[in-house]
Formats: sequence, C-alpha cells, structure tokens
Amino acid sequence: MSGKIDARLAELGITLPAPAKPVANYVPFVVSGAHVFVSGQVPIEGGVVKYAGRVGGELSAEDGQAAARMAAINLMSQVREAAGGDLDRVKRCVRLGVYVASAADFTDQPRVANGASDVMVEVFGEKGRHARTAIATNVLPLNCAVEVDGIFELA
Repeated sequence: MSGKIDARLAELGITLPAPAKPVANYVPFVVSGAHVFVSGQVPIEGGVVKYAGRVGGELSAEDGQAAARMAAINLMSQVREAAGGDLDRVKRCVRLGVYVASAADFTDQPRVANGASDVMVEVFGEKGRHARTAIATNVLPLNCAVEVDGIFELA
C-alpha cells in the first residue's frame, strides 16, 4: 500500500524490513481498541545484530543513537503490520520506551534515545512526537545495545 507515510519513508531513504518474528513466548504487537502496543525491537538487520555491546563501553553514544534509530525503524515495521500495511492510519506515536545497555558510568541515555525519537518525528511529523522513557540496563537480549518498544494510536 502506498500513501503519504510511504512517500516520506522513500524521501528519507528508509526501507522498512519485514517484521521480525518473536524469539520467545510473546507476540510482536497487540492491538487493543485504537492502540497498538509493540514489543521491544532491537537493531537487527537481515537476522544479524548490528550494534552489540554496551554504550559508553565498546560502543559510543553515536553508535547507540544509530542502534536506537535502527530499532525504531524495526518498530515501525511492526506498526505497519498492525495497521494492515497502511502507516497513514497512524494518528500518533504515543510513547516510546528506550532501553540502553550501558557501561556503569554512562549517563547519556536520553541522547541515545533521541536516535529513536528523531526518526519518529522525521517520518510522522507532529504525529511522531511522543512521551518517552530512556532507561539504562547492564545487558539486553542478544547483547543488543538498544531495545525500543512503543505505543501507537491508529485511525
């Protein structure tokens, strides 16, 4: 399906991947009323973790931002699936949760999380502005640097 958001993605040079399949006992998203609750997505491309390790350790804050952006793009692919292939149905990105695998002394999780937040605004404009948490953790599944989950409202 081709719409305004698909055109915006093309303009930005962003290709959404096929939605990732769950790796454990959960579903990738749940639609409840007008809201889509999307399970955490990680920076995987073609089945390969692209950003592994801890931000502020093996990875820079800039690497973390890139990882957050990639995870958010993967998140959008789940939203597209939940919306029946039509991202123009997104009324709002309501909330993002950004989890950052961090070195013990790294405290710039909000800057890392901007990698996810910025791409939502780039793609959806004002509808992409959202509430957010940016949380440090010592490790994430598959040794990923970042995991992003989200809540979206659909028309």
